[in-house]
Amino acid sequence: MRHLLFIGDDPVLLRLCGLARMPTPRTLGRWLSAFRAHHLPALRWVNALVVARTISKAGLRRLTIDVDGTVVSTGMQVQWAQRGFNPHHRKVPSYYPITAYEAQSGQILRVQNRPGNVHDGKASLGFLDALFAQLRATLGRDRTLEFRMDGAFFRRDIVELLERRGAEYAIKVPFYPWVGLKKRVQQTRRWTRVDEAVSCAEHEVEVATWGRSFRVVIYRRRVQHETAKNFQLDLFDPSDGHYEYSAVVTNKSLGGSALWLFMCGRGVHEKVYGELKTGFAFAYIPTMRYAANSAWQLLSVLAFNLMRGFQVATTADRRGGTRKRRSLYRFETIHTLRYVCLQRAGLLLRPDGYATLDVGGAPAVRERFERLDRRLKAA
Repeated sequence: MRHLLFIGDDPVLLRLCGLARMPTPRTLGRWLSAFRAHHLPALRWVNALVVARTISKAGLRRLTIDVDGTVVSTGMQVQWAQRGFNPHHRKVPSYYPITAYEAQSGQILRVQNRPGNVHDGKASLGFLDALFAQLRATLGRDRTLEFRMDGAFFRRDIVELLERRGAEYAIKVPFYPWVGLKKRVQQTRRWTRVDEAVSCAEHEVEVATWGRSFRVVIYRRRVQHETAKNFQLDLFDPSDGHYEYSAVVTNKSLGGSALWLFMCGRGVHEKVYGELKTGFAFAYIPTMRYAANSAWQLLSVLAFNLMRGFQVATTADRRGGTRKRRSLYRFETIHTLRYVCLQRAGLLLRPDGYATLDVGGAPAVRERFERLDRRLKAA
């Protein structure tokens, strides 16, 4: 918020915001502190409408949704901050917000702030219910939904919720003893090649505690050295090399190779978190109040989605889909956009009696701004 001290007298920014004078950081902090929990649904609805407009423009009939949480470290006195899963700073209180990211349009569908001591899977049922309601209200019921999740979401109530809503899913399965995956690995004599380092085997696994069976694809990756994840090395001759194992439960009809690529697409969600935290101040804690900090996260996500929607309407080139369900558009990061577009040095001139922004005569700069002008008018 202190950046306002450096840009507060920018006439272009004031015009964009519709203000005669920019508020000070202290004023903005007091405004954020006035947020309460009952104010947050309105912000979520604004974001839902922005996301729905971009998805509709892209013409998507299948939505690929990645659901995951991330750690946001806080101060010791921040409301509802708790010690929990914080691998880099175990003693530091934190929040653990959860987001749903639509991989093909590049939009964050929903975000919900949570204390740092919640379990990612157990606390996500209400979030998923609200997500289904949001998609139904903004996009209707005629789109296929497919979810990708990590092992924390391998829970009976989550799987049943997804199946009840008619959604496809692929969820990482932890090697819990009660699931019986180690026994399945012992019984596997034939592995199907996925690529140079990865092979897979498909099984019908009965989870006795749940009273039902699932289709599970087990993967093994050959690595050059023993790692902490090589907990099944006693099953094979050490001369065969070292292997790391993972498993995916799914109701999709994809084969083992296609399912591996589909799950590899989840890595983009981590890059989105990185851009949110470094480019949109998502990891910043502006106040001591939980509702105000939750509003800040919503505003960060809204700014991210607006910049992605801006690129879809102007500079982003459309590209073909892949089995990883990558974004259909070639997006630039906010850091690049600031350099080439938003923070260009310029002068406000009045050659014809009205304000005109002169950003220089470099051909690349002129071409980009003329393209932006044409695309925005067409949109």
